[in-house]
Amino acid sequence: MAKSGGRGPQRNRQHRTGKPAASEKRTASAAQTRRSGQAAIHDASGGIEPVKQLERKKVKLSALLESSAYSGGHQTREQSWRAAIDRYVSLYNQAETEQHARALSDYIEDDIHEARLSSKMARLRERDLLRGVLPAGSQTKAQLLRVNESGSEVSVQLRLHVKRRMEHSGRYYMEERHELERLWLYQTEGSWIVRQIEPQLAERRSRYGSAAHQWLAESEASANDALILTPSLPYLNYDLLPQFKNRHNGIRYRRDLAAAYADRWWNEGNPAFELFEVNCTNYVSQCIFAGNAPMNYTGRRESGWWYKGRMKGGEWWSYSWAVSHALTNYLAAPRKTGLRAIETESARELQLGDVIVYDWNGDNRFQHSTIVTAFDAAGEPLVNANTVASRHRYWDYKDSYAWTEGTRYRFFHIPDLL
Repeated sequence: MAKSGGRGPQRNRQHRTGKPAASEKRTASAAQTRRSGQAAIHDASGGIEPVKQLERKKVKLSALLESSAYSGGHQTREQSWRAAIDRYVSLYNQAETEQHARALSDYIEDDIHEARLSSKMARLRERDLLRGVLPAGSQTKAQLLRVNESGSEVSVQLRLHVKRRMEHSGRYYMEERHELERLWLYQTEGSWIVRQIEPQLAERRSRYGSAAHQWLAESEASANDALILTPSLPYLNYDLLPQFKNRHNGIRYRRDLAAAYADRWWNEGNPAFELFEVNCTNYVSQCIFAGNAPMNYTGRRESGWWYKGRMKGGEWWSYSWAVSHALTNYLAAPRKTGLRAIETESARELQLGDVIVYDWNGDNRFQHSTIVTAFDAAGEPLVNANTVASRHRYWDYKDSYAWTEGTRYRFFHIPDLL
């Protein structure tokens, strides 16, 4: 994926969004719309085509996107549907800036998605109003992950990278998130129309399905685990050894290191670890481990909290390392040493490096994990995640399609000494 700032083999076209004109034709140039944010689209080099062909295609695409002549001159079939997607990304960015779906309502024909987007934007407006937060700018870039062409129809998979600059009580911060969408377009009378949009809710999926919810209860295993973690210690007479008297047992949890690791790897996988398709809890576990939390290796996937990687084709890590519901059980279980947590009543009681887990449907199955990496001006946590990559995102996730009225949270504070 090309990074912002012009680095990488692709060059991006930037758009700025503002209020839409009174009437817009579907084939209007993206450069003719006034914008207050920015949008861009580029390809992902996924090895689908031979390298030389892909390089030639990228050159053609870059030249097309850098020009403003979408509505003038001859366009190939591929150039025209790519222009339609570029237009969609630009209008999506305008909707993010205005926190309203009307920018897209005249461009897409999917009433179901328009209602879905309108609902999400309404939640976002209401939440930011209650927080006293004002959007100060938006930028959206898109990456083409997959393309299927068939006759007069094209389907594409997009990864949208959304940056929102927020103003809160005179302070500014940047939040970032990825959105995965699949678009279906069809051609009619020389124009490409967006017929259907389907958000892909990767944070709703469980890596191991229902099997991971049927593991041995952590409370049953915790006593045995504690034996592994607790070495035998000699008796010390602190009256004779005063230099040891005020020493604390345990390992200090480095919240700063956990947050720094989270910011370094929020939108990619650390090659030292396995990268899962559903990666949120694996990522959070890595962050906690980077903060000096000790692994609790039991050799059994259903107990402890540990990771060894792949060995002879086998998966050598605990469910609690990689599955949100299992990590929830592990943190909630009483434990005197090693990684443990105290459940709090509210998100405002959390600190850097603490954990929030999400039950989207209210059925007591936790499907998503995040780690606290910053705070807004009111002291509310901002979190990072990885499956659907997010950085300094407001903790409640009401800006996600995964959120429902039944969504429940659990807040875990990791103590300073483990």
